[in-house]
Amino acid sequence: MGQGQQLGAHLRRWLEGVPPAQLSGVVLANVLVDALGAEEQLKGPVRDLANQPLFVQLLRQQGGARQSSLMALRQQLASTYSPAVLAELEDLLAAASGEPLGRQPSPEPATPAPPPLPSPQAGHSPPWRASLRALAPGMAAAAAAAPVLAWLGHELDRLLLSAWGWSGGVALAVALAVLQALSLGPLRRLRRAWPLTSAGASDPHQLGRWISAPWCHANPAEAVTNLLLLVILLGPTPLPTSQVVLRYALTALAALAPAALVARQWGISRQWSGASGAISALVGLAAGLSLLQGRSLGFALAALTIPAWVLLLVYGALQLGWQLHRQEPAERSRPWQRLLASSCSWGLLLGLAWALVSWIQQLLRPG
Repeated sequence: MGQGQQLGAHLRRWLEGVPPAQLSGVVLANVLVDALGAEEQLKGPVRDLANQPLFVQLLRQQGGARQSSLMALRQQLASTYSPAVLAELEDLLAAASGEPLGRQPSPEPATPAPPPLPSPQAGHSPPWRASLRALAPGMAAAAAAAPVLAWLGHELDRLLLSAWGWSGGVALAVALAVLQALSLGPLRRLRRAWPLTSAGASDPHQLGRWISAPWCHANPAEAVTNLLLLVILLGPTPLPTSQVVLRYALTALAALAPAALVARQWGISRQWSGASGAISALVGLAAGLSLLQGRSLGFALAALTIPAWVLLLVYGALQLGWQLHRQEPAERSRPWQRLLASSCSWGLLLGLAWALVSWIQQLLRPG
């Protein structure tokens, strides 16, 4: 019995004691990866397979519907993996589902070729590319929506906010506060329908969540913290609302995309919502410039002036408390993996990189 058949048989035995409604990609990935043990070559493909929504759907179905899902999933895998890896995954699918695949035997070569040497990267490179392809439509939708949201900000400035004298940062904070208030009251479904989850990040029917995720917080405490920081960081900005909204949307996407990619690759169950990615980038930018330029950068709050390093330490401590816990009890990810699956971590790295580029530009500037 090959490795794929062994994995499929193990999974089928495990499924006998699990209600179909409790199946998830993260749980299935953990079961299969644990069954592989020290074997590394199939870990990437198996984890990617377990996180395919069609695979979970296949295991929940019966009869003709299961056979149809099996054929559709097989076609997806055939476009991603080499024949050797594909054969193992097909054996896994057949053994786990109990459905015959009816594979046609490959024609034998006229001259027998020596077996290829195993490559340590053979099982890992395709899943990253496959994960990126799966998430690309959502990323593209969010990138395309950014200039549209910026246009709406421009029109709001022209029709209303310019007469009130609001800065772009205050307008953004007020918009987020209004949406958060609606999600706690008359429009409670916003907190369920707007955040992006690791399971839905590759679902073509949930592309809108890539756009809406930065605009509504699932965690009310995080919402209050982020709104306060937005006022502190962007309240005095001279930028118009259109530019603030455009930069906010693109920065949020730049922090969210690698987090979603990491979560999909490592089978981490995650939900992303709110302004954490963009705010972490602003805090990282200010703290990085403060360090590189050797001077203290501060932000005014009433009679106080808060140094950038204080914001970094306080906000970082709060985010560690929110991000380090597992969002699904059955998940077996490590703490550092959960941090890399959070948008605030990537926002911080983005802000520090932005600070480094700005500092280098200042050094190269003549005079």
